[in-house]
Amino acid sequence: MPRARAAVRLGAVVVAGVLIAACGSGGSGGSDDAGGDITLTVDLFGSFGYQEAGLYAAYEASHPGVKIKQTDTEDEQDYWKSLQTRLAGGAGLADVQAVEVGRIASVTSQQADKFEDLNQHGAASLKSSFAAAKWSAATTGDGRVLGLGTDVGPEAMCYRTDLLRQAGLPTDRATLAQRWSTWDGYLELGRQYRAKAPAKSAWLDSVGSLFTVMIGQEKERYYNASGDLVYDSNPAVKTAWDTSVRAARDGLSAKLDQWSPQWNQAFAAGSFATLPCPAWMLGYIKGQAGDSGKGKWDVAKLPGGAGNWGGSYLTVPRAAKHKKEAYQLIAWLTAPEQQAKLFRKQGNFPSSTGAIDAIADATDPYFSGAPIGQIFGEAAKAAPVQVLGVHDKNVADQITNALSEVERKGTAPDKAWSNARKGVANATG
Repeated sequence: MPRARAAVRLGAVVVAGVLIAACGSGGSGGSDDAGGDITLTVDLFGSFGYQEAGLYAAYEASHPGVKIKQTDTEDEQDYWKSLQTRLAGGAGLADVQAVEVGRIASVTSQQADKFEDLNQHGAASLKSSFAAAKWSAATTGDGRVLGLGTDVGPEAMCYRTDLLRQAGLPTDRATLAQRWSTWDGYLELGRQYRAKAPAKSAWLDSVGSLFTVMIGQEKERYYNASGDLVYDSNPAVKTAWDTSVRAARDGLSAKLDQWSPQWNQAFAAGSFATLPCPAWMLGYIKGQAGDSGKGKWDVAKLPGGAGNWGGSYLTVPRAAKHKKEAYQLIAWLTAPEQQAKLFRKQGNFPSSTGAIDAIADATDPYFSGAPIGQIFGEAAKAAPVQVLGVHDKNVADQITNALSEVERKGTAPDKAWSNARKGVANATG
């Protein structure tokens, strides 16, 4: 799971927390917990939906003596900083650590010595089960496999049918897909919404989410295929920036920082009518909007064509206590059967090719019966294979932070862009 899954692949209400050092000390793999039982520690950002979908319980039932303890940190940036500290010290690491797709190039190129080569545990036999791009992104130049793919983030547009209806706008997903087939069309519909919107309701949550989903439609974003940092000369980045600035100036945003407590509360309050949403966002919406949101949400195709936002990997640190058993767990969690179940229950779109075929007919009653298997499946097939750079996530964070300055503080776009460039320079060294 943006995720914040963003990075965040996200199920029910997230419980923030930081893994304490006692959860995983450095050492060799083995079954040396008290009484011969094993407690496998899993550290995530956000919720990947494993608990909510019953996967941990199923694994424990089929593996007597194994218990799974999960901790998670809601904000991926906080999670990553904590993980870097623990990797540097070689202690306090869980048996399983999640890595967001925007960080995986950093892992394979700069931190490969900190993670297990999963080929040593049999991962090579799983290669054909995953989408080629998903597998290759976690593979080093010399062939070491450092993570198994969880989900990918094909994009769509989630929207509140009740709020659109109150503003006199259509709610049919096919009609909306036609009306907002372009991003200009999406902003125009937003201006129409603003004119008749219910009290305290905006068109979208934040212009940062708009930028993120737009840039997810591009093959090259922040780096080119040669590994050069090109964000400041890439026309696609400029287009996404200018469109997001226009949305802010037109007053279409609720000015909510994603993953903040205020943003979480806004789902139930009806503070925004549309939300650019990768598949993993479905579970997050359910968790935040709760039962009262069932049937009020729907899903339509994304403006401007298909794209991808997010996706993650499960890794085993070299300093993990139970490396062998941790690998067995992540191989099971990312197997086609579990990925298909997770999508049907939480919305996390599979990276397993077998699971993708299995969920093609999926619908979701929470989202007004939307054919989510078809919508996200078509988006996944059409989405570009993206070039990932070493500091992909850092660049994205600096730009969305700058956009937040524009929408919340009224900072001039040129000044905000200059701030973003300075932030990128500091973050990338």
